Amino acid sequence: MGRFGSKKEAELAVGKELAAVLPNNPKPWYLVPHLLKLNLILLVPLFSSASVGYDGSMMNGLQTLPQWRVFFDRPEGAMLGLMNSIYPVGKVVALFLVSYLVDRFGRRIPILFGLITCIAFAIMQGLSQNLATFVVARFLLGFCTSFLSQPSPIIVTELAYPTHRGKITAMYNTFYYFGAIFAAWTTYGTFKIQSTWSWRIPSILQGAIPAIQLLGWYFLPESPRWLVAHGRNTEARKVLADWHAAGDLQSALVEFEMREIEAAVMAEADAMSSTSWFDLVRTPANRKRTLIAIITGWFAQWNGVGVVSYYLVLVLNTIGITKVKDQTLINGLLQIFNWLVATFLGAFMVDRLGRRFLFLLSCAGMLISYIIWTGLTSYFVSARGEATGRAVVAFIFIYYFFYDIAWTPLLQAYPVEIFPYTLRARGLATTYISSFIALILGNQVNPIAMKSLSWKYYIVFCCILAFLFGIIYFLFPETKGHTLEEIREIFEGKLNVRTEDLEEKQSESNSHHETSNKVTSQVQVAP
Repeated sequence: MGRFGSKKEAELAVGKELAAVLPNNPKPWYLVPHLLKLNLILLVPLFSSASVGYDGSMMNGLQTLPQWRVFFDRPEGAMLGLMNSIYPVGKVVALFLVSYLVDRFGRRIPILFGLITCIAFAIMQGLSQNLATFVVARFLLGFCTSFLSQPSPIIVTELAYPTHRGKITAMYNTFYYFGAIFAAWTTYGTFKIQSTWSWRIPSILQGAIPAIQLLGWYFLPESPRWLVAHGRNTEARKVLADWHAAGDLQSALVEFEMREIEAAVMAEADAMSSTSWFDLVRTPANRKRTLIAIITGWFAQWNGVGVVSYYLVLVLNTIGITKVKDQTLINGLLQIFNWLVATFLGAFMVDRLGRRFLFLLSCAGMLISYIIWTGLTSYFVSARGEATGRAVVAFIFIYYFFYDIAWTPLLQAYPVEIFPYTLRARGLATTYISSFIALILGNQVNPIAMKSLSWKYYIVFCCILAFLFGIIYFLFPETKGHTLEEIREIFEGKLNVRTEDLEEKQSESNSHHETSNKVTSQVQVAP
């Protein structure tokens, strides 16, 4: 990765200008102490996605458990939809508040609040004695999960080493499947318990991943971009030096990064006296960004994945796979498959193949898979052949292969990249809101449509995928080969920053830095 790899790889990831100031080091990043520590500490925000992924897979697993269905009086249709959709409802309600807090108080504090509350409400969910308590606990879990899912991908992309940024930010949503695997195999392991603890244990364990994150939160540094935006340039330089340059405050890389961040923050400050939600549609460039964010969020749910992700049981029932053991096993294997594909063929390829290419390949592959899947299911319904049923399961995996190479790694990574610093939190919130509204609608519509139309409902998604391919082809720009600040130029052209203002700001920062060094030196020589 980066110059801790080949120069060509670095230029593919961040462009020639930044690649030129990267340190020449033949060692892989995991043998470079400060980069190893950085990537390990980034696991704290990366695991936030696992906390979200746990929920969908857990609800899939709980629906297979007779103990859960009996305790809650066999929910189906609209009631089942409510139990699933109340979680994203809570997330949507929280996003407006979290977006403000992330810009006002930094990225770390909201994450801390989210970790503590998610642990508490997971326990409440698992100890529920009635339907009302279970639903309320799920709403509160969704609300508090936004304090994790909103700032986490932002701090990942703003802290990551430049040549790692594209890959590691794309990895954020692949951790969704880590949570899904944990939940799937937990429910597989508890389905034999002949009591309510068969579903209470997986419900309580929804707080296990936040508990692990909480252990490492203290060591997570604040975003250097947030620090610069709040006039704390010396602290920002220290963070960049410690985590990107082994403590070298005068590193060429640190100088380059500080110059870019200060120029970008100053340009945005000149353009907007204050940031509001209206800024998302104030200029043509921002309107395009916002439209992309909405499309990315909405179609991440309405490209056919929602039928499988929350209602796998209904899909398997359609093709004759009805045994609890078989359904939970397929769910568990599917989550492992998803994580491997999303990580190694999705996230690791974003700098090599590009974001736009992965989106287009994904949509084309999903469309072809859905057409074949629909045809096979139609044939199974009339012929009831076991081989056809197995073929349908195979195409569910093939469909997910194409979904995972783009929509999993890029759901947050692409919107986080395309928005400038001052709109990054609100831009990502727009993606989430679009995604959650689509998810809420899907959770209400999909079980009803599946019950009424069965396999014919798949035809709707064949049409949607064809439409989506065209939208991406004409609207989505490529962002590989650019630094986080340079991506702004794809939408708006060159930054317009007065050189004398930037030099004055850098001079002030250097003055503070020199003063700090003198104080440190005096302390060191004191007897």
